Amino acid sequence: MDKFFKLKENGTNVSTEFLAGLTTFFAMSYIIFVNPNILSKTGMPFQAVFLSTIIATVVSTLVMGLFANVPYALAPGMGLNAFFTFTVVFGLGFTWQEALAMVFICGLFNIFITVTKVRKMIIKAIPVSMQHAIGGGIGIFIAYIGLKNANLLEFLSDSKTITQVNGAAYNVATEAYKGGVFSVNSNGGIVPSLVNFTSPGALLAVIGLVITVVLLLKKVRGAILLGIVLTTLLAIPMGIVDLSKVSFESNSLGAAFNDLGTTFLAAFGSEGIVKLFSDPARLPLVFMTIFAFSLSDTFDTLGTFIGTGRKTGIFSEEDERQLENGSGFSSKMDKALFADAIGTSIGAIFGTSNTTTYVESAAGIGAGGRTGLTAVVTAGLFLLSTLLAPFVGIVPAEATAPALIIVGVMMLSSFADVKWDELDEAIPAFFAGIFMALCYSISYGIAAGFIFYCLVKVITGKAKDIHPILWVATGLFILNFIILALL
Repeated sequence: MDKFFKLKENGTNVSTEFLAGLTTFFAMSYIIFVNPNILSKTGMPFQAVFLSTIIATVVSTLVMGLFANVPYALAPGMGLNAFFTFTVVFGLGFTWQEALAMVFICGLFNIFITVTKVRKMIIKAIPVSMQHAIGGGIGIFIAYIGLKNANLLEFLSDSKTITQVNGAAYNVATEAYKGGVFSVNSNGGIVPSLVNFTSPGALLAVIGLVITVVLLLKKVRGAILLGIVLTTLLAIPMGIVDLSKVSFESNSLGAAFNDLGTTFLAAFGSEGIVKLFSDPARLPLVFMTIFAFSLSDTFDTLGTFIGTGRKTGIFSEEDERQLENGSGFSSKMDKALFADAIGTSIGAIFGTSNTTTYVESAAGIGAGGRTGLTAVVTAGLFLLSTLLAPFVGIVPAEATAPALIIVGVMMLSSFADVKWDELDEAIPAFFAGIFMALCYSISYGIAAGFIFYCLVKVITGKAKDIHPILWVATGLFILNFIILALL
C-alpha cells in the first residue's frame, strides 16, 4: 500500500489518510440526500437518484484515487444539479431524460478537451497571481458554505425583492402554488444578518467551531474529524439528532435498485438523446445548454485543483513541470483532470447531473490527506452508505460546518502571495476571490477575475501580456453569460 500510493514520499501514512478520507466523506455526505431531493422534482425517482448519486461518486472517486493518486473526491455538483432542475427542465421545458443526455454529451466534451490538452493549456495560461487569488477565494467560498450550513446566517426577502418562485416570474397576487414552494429567487434587496442564537442548530455549530479550534490549536491528531464526531454526539441531547427516526425501511436498498431501472441508460432511450435531436428548431438551444453545463463544470474543477493543490503540495513544482512539458498522462494533474472528466458521463449513464471534483475535499486535505488513499477511503465509505444511509444521515450539517469554516481559514493564506498594493493585480484578484463566494460558484469567480484581468491589461497598455487562451476563455465566459440571459 505504501509503495502503490507513495505514502512516505508524500509525507503521510495509512492512519492519516484514513482519517482524511473520513473527514472528506462527512464533509460532503450531504449530497446523497440533497441531490435526490433536487433532481426528484423533475419526476426522477428519489431512490433511483439516491443510488445513482452514490454509484457516480464511488466510481469516479476510485478512478481519482487509484489512477491519479490524489486526495480528491467527486460527486454530482451542487449548483449544476439546480441548473439541471430549475433551468433546463422547468425553465427550458426539456424532459429529465433529455437533460441527462445533455449531461452525458457534456461529459464526452470534457473528456475530449482533457485528452487533447485543452484543459492543461488553460491552467498554464492563468497568471500566477490569479492562481493565488483563486486559492484564497476558494477558502472564502468554503468558509461561506460552512457559515450557511451552520445556519448562522439568515436572509430577509420581502415581496419587493422576490423575482421568481418555482422558476416562474413572481406575482404578488398568487396566493397558492401547486405542489408548494420549492425555490425562491430574490434580487439584491435581500438582506443577510446574523441569527439571534435561539436556534439549537446555530448554538451547536458555534460549540462545534470552538471544539474544532481548540483541538487544532492543541495539535490533536485527527482534530477536524474528531470535531465532527463530538459535535454530532452533542447534537443528540440538544434534540437536533433524533435516533428514534433512524429507519432502514425508508431507505431500502432493494427498492432503490428497482427504481434505478428507470434512470439507468434513460439518457439513450427514445425520451432521451433520440428526442433531444429530433427537432432541428431546438438544436441551437440544445448546444447552448450543453455549453453552459460544460463551462461551469470545467472551471469548477480547475479552480478546485489550483486552489487546493498548489498550496498543499499535492501538485508539486515537479508535477507542474511535467504538466507543461510532458506528454500523455505524465503528471498527477493530467491524470486528475482525466478522472474528473469521465465522472460526468458515468453519472449521466446511471441517472444524475454533472459529477465534478468537490471543493469539500479540502476538508480531508486539511486533515492531512495527500494521496489517492484518502479518495479510496472516501469512496469506500460512500459505498458503505448504501447500507448505512440512515446512520450517515444523522450527522447534521451543523457538525460538518465548523470543519469547512476552519479549512477555509487555512486556505486564506494564498492571498498573502497577491501584490495587493499594485492595482493591476489587486483588482482582478479581488473579483476572482470575492465573487467566488458571493456568487456561490467557483467558475463565476474565475470568470470575474479573467474579465477584469483582461480589462486592466488593456487599459494599462499591457494587452500583449494576456495569453491567447485567456482571451478565448474570457470570451467564452462572456458568451456564457449572454446565453444564460437568453435562456
